[in-house]
Amino acid sequence: MRIQAYTQVQQLYQSQKVNKAQKTGKAYPVDQLQISSRGRDFQIAKAAVQASPDIREELTAPIKERVQNGTYSVETATFAEKLLQKYEEMR
Repeated sequence: MRIQAYTQVQQLYQSQKVNKAQKTGKAYPVDQLQISSRGRDFQIAKAAVQASPDIREELTAPIKERVQNGTYSVETATFAEKLLQKYEEMR
């Protein structure tokens, strides 16, 4: 029995494994991340919300001015009606 022939065959297989790895250029697969179109839409919407102001000044400025001047008044009947509507919606 010749032991040298076995080592030669083993060397041949090892060199083929190395050649395959060299041909692909990558020994290990590369991790990749792909974001779905729904995820991209969500990111765009989130960025738009973060960029917008929390308070809409064009709506609040006139009310603020009337409160500071003392000319802002709330009708109690209207306020009570809206309060009851909100209470009914919560139930």
